[in-house]
Amino acid sequence: MLRHYPSQRAARRPGRGFTLIEVLVALTILAVALTAAMRGAIALTGNSRDLDLRVYATLVAQNQLAELRLAQAQSAPVDAVYDCGQGGVTFQCRQKVIATPNPFFRWVEIHVSTVADPPRELADMMELVRVN
Repeated sequence: MLRHYPSQRAARRPGRGFTLIEVLVALTILAVALTAAMRGAIALTGNSRDLDLRVYATLVAQNQLAELRLAQAQSAPVDAVYDCGQGGVTFQCRQKVIATPNPFFRWVEIHVSTVADPPRELADMMELVRVN
């Protein structure tokens, strides 16, 4: 009777699994995907901070115009630069009051920018304000 012995090749056949190269390729793909995700998260965080600054700057400009409207006493044309703040953030405001042909109105421009160097303009508002 003939006995059938498995060949040496079949006996050495490894179990089913991943090779080292396959694992390294998978880890490389995962690292690239995670790096892209982190860049996206960092960009969203930066955009959120920028949006907060723009909202605060717009509120500062609206507040400055509201003060001028309520005072109604700004008669002389002026070009002033001063610090202003909102939400715990300090901004630099530039207020220009320009005479108009009608002596009862002044054209007012408010420009709000960051205090950092170089300054970055975040909000502009212009309005015709009544003068007493």
